[in-house]
Amino acid sequence: MKLLLIEDDASMQTALQRALSRRGIEVASCTDGRQALAQWTTVQPDVVVLDLSLPGMDGLQVLEQARRQGLATPVLILTARGTVGDRIIGLNTGADDYLPKPFDLDELEARLRALSRRRPASGTESGPVPQFVGNLRYEKDSGAIYHRDQVLELTPRELALLQTLIVKPGHAVSKERLFELVFPGEADVQYEAVEVVVYRLRKKLAHTGVTLVTLRGLGYLLKVDA
Repeated sequence: MKLLLIEDDASMQTALQRALSRRGIEVASCTDGRQALAQWTTVQPDVVVLDLSLPGMDGLQVLEQARRQGLATPVLILTARGTVGDRIIGLNTGADDYLPKPFDLDELEARLRALSRRRPASGTESGPVPQFVGNLRYEKDSGAIYHRDQVLELTPRELALLQTLIVKPGHAVSKERLFELVFPGEADVQYEAVEVVVYRLRKKLAHTGVTLVTLRGLGYLLKVDA
């Protein structure tokens, strides 16, 4: 496996390079967000490990630009930012996995090897086929959702909810399932919070030609307007 480690902490970078090299992983490294994309393209890694706090350019900006350029390499975010909100933002930006610091090296290796098995086959680096519902387009590589050619400006929770519905157009998704995906691990939040996200998202979809429909007792679905 060939790994690109984008990490600005010198001691962490050295320790990971040594430990992973002993486990048969070829590690290239980068310490600056501004140089990360060029090295990503040059190295052509099987997996990228990306820290969020980088000099020059934030890790999320690096990831967003990489996905826009069609770099579909699996990405594991490795960072001290361990809140649920940070995880959601990272995954919505296009990350494939998330491991907060401090972490267990065996778990890191297992996650990296799992991601390497998901690497796109040769000739498919452009990533999955976009999902369309009416005039909405979901780019699975980047996680972004477009209305025609304009990115919809959504909060992380609105984006998580819409991503769930857009892959199942015309099929209802229960409030309970949406709650698990939009508020993961937030035991102190009530199920009714999903209704607030739905209300705000419905307003943002008002002029897209796609309606977010409530089916009592079943959940929510997307429907293309007649």
